[in-house]
Amino acid sequence: MISGHAKDSIERLFINALKARLPRQSHHSCEIVAAGERGARQLPDAKVVVLTISGLVFRLLLILHFDEDERTREYFAGEVTERPFQEDFLEICNLCCGAVNQELLHYFPDLGMSTPYVLSASCLPYLEALKPQLVETYSVTINDTVTLGATLCMCAHAPIDFVAETSAIEDTSGELELF
Repeated sequence: MISGHAKDSIERLFINALKARLPRQSHHSCEIVAAGERGARQLPDAKVVVLTISGLVFRLLLILHFDEDERTREYFAGEVTERPFQEDFLEICNLCCGAVNQELLHYFPDLGMSTPYVLSASCLPYLEALKPQLVETYSVTINDTVTLGATLCMCAHAPIDFVAETSAIEDTSGELELF
């Protein structure tokens, strides 16, 4: 039900959003490798942040896997200790999802986005119960020190075919948007 063009477009939107929003500084590296490719790492004891973009014809789950280890906490929370790590990390995940949602709105005008929630990574095998037409998992490495996982899961309720223009997702964090 999801064409090859649509799958490719959704994957590109997701990868572009991760590369644009996960690095805390624009000069930081962000390498993304498909889980099936050599070098992809899994995080077996991870927690996952789940976000959903839903439309009339599909449900798209964006899942970010993380270990709350010292390197990850330091990278995403920095020296700020006032707020819990997960609060900062959930906001960053929300920015990734928002970037994908913003791009998908060009092709699907009626979309809703969930708030992020944290689960154990042990729930990931249950994605199959949703009967998805697309499931892709990636290993994400930032600055050669922070390792995350990312899963894209899409369930279609009708045929989906589109080609997304994905030249780049601009970094608009901190800007006001006027309506």
